[in-house]
Amino acid sequence: MAYQNDPMKCLTGEVRLSFVNVITPRAAQQGGEPKYSVTLLIPKTDAATKADIDASMQAAAQDAVSKVWNGALPPNLRVPIYDGDSVRPSGEPFGEECKGHWVITASTKIKPQVVGSDNINAELAPSDIYSGMYGRVTIRFFGYSYSGNKGIGCGLGNIMKTRDGEPLAGNASAASDFAAVGNAAAQPQAAQPFQWGAPAAQPAYPQAVAQPAYPQAYPQAVAVAQPAYPQQVSINPLTGMPL
Repeated sequence: MAYQNDPMKCLTGEVRLSFVNVITPRAAQQGGEPKYSVTLLIPKTDAATKADIDASMQAAAQDAVSKVWNGALPPNLRVPIYDGDSVRPSGEPFGEECKGHWVITASTKIKPQVVGSDNINAELAPSDIYSGMYGRVTIRFFGYSYSGNKGIGCGLGNIMKTRDGEPLAGNASAASDFAAVGNAAAQPQAAQPFQWGAPAAQPAYPQAVAQPAYPQAYPQAVAVAQPAYPQQVSINPLTGMPL
């Protein structure tokens, strides 16, 4: 069913979002043009959304026959939707989260708006947007011919988040990491009360260093014997004889 009178556009039912890249554009390969993108996991039980997607792709193919493919429908037309229970075009199996879903990737050069179902007039904060959340998405299909490849591409419109889901980024949330701890905070240890009269521990000072042994007191001065001089003799001046 055409959405907003555009047969190539549709609004999905609730889908799960994977590989969410709607904050900063990235190039799919080195040297490529940066784009915003998201992979939609559409439950196979949602037959209405699958029917709308098929109808929109058919309308895009009819439009491209005259505008892109020179009047002829390509025999090997590539389509952007895959069976999540099968394998990727590379031959590798899809991730476990894709089981039971149709898988389709949508991209755009223009930054999409991401709003919440409770307020479609305000965009969500980047922290509220992640791989694993659920939402409804507008997408539009178009025909392309590039480097010999012809097919149907899927353009990304806007996203309305409907509810949270288990993150698919591979990193655990803080809530799950600390679930066993809760909000209990470590309590500081109470300080020991001060007791009057209790001697404070003194810092250990280094032991006295042994002083070097100095020589004992110097020896007493020794009296040096003086040479014996002859005693002075008195002379009688008259006789010249000793008195």
